Amino acid sequence: QVQLVESGGGLVQAGGSLTLSCAASGRLFSINVMGWYRQAPGKQRELVATSTSGGTTNYADSVKGRFTISRDGAKNTMYLQMNSLKPEDTALYYCNFRDFYNSQANYWGQGTQVTVSS
Repeated sequence: QVQLVESGGGLVQAGGSLTLSCAASGRLFSINVMGWYRQAPGKQRELVATSTSGGTTNYADSVKGRFTISRDGAKNTMYLQMNSLKPEDTALYYCNFRDFYNSQANYWGQGTQVTVSS
């Protein structure tokens, strides 16, 4: 089992910044993919950014150039630096951890709320 705990959400004005953190513990597969997803009210959960244990990153077009995903292997923690926030970034942000080779080994955090006011 893998446990994921997100933190860092909150209320911020448009144009502001926030940094989300996701601390992972438990049976952490050495070759893995960690990512951030978000879900706004009435919408489906969508990918924000992912990072593989090998260092490859991927971003949704809507956040490219504004958000940066990073990982601290020593702390088993993933971050999402969010700059130039927009009201449309308002959502519940979820941390995800999965085994690179086994899609069934897929874990989610409880989510952290990000609200961007205009």
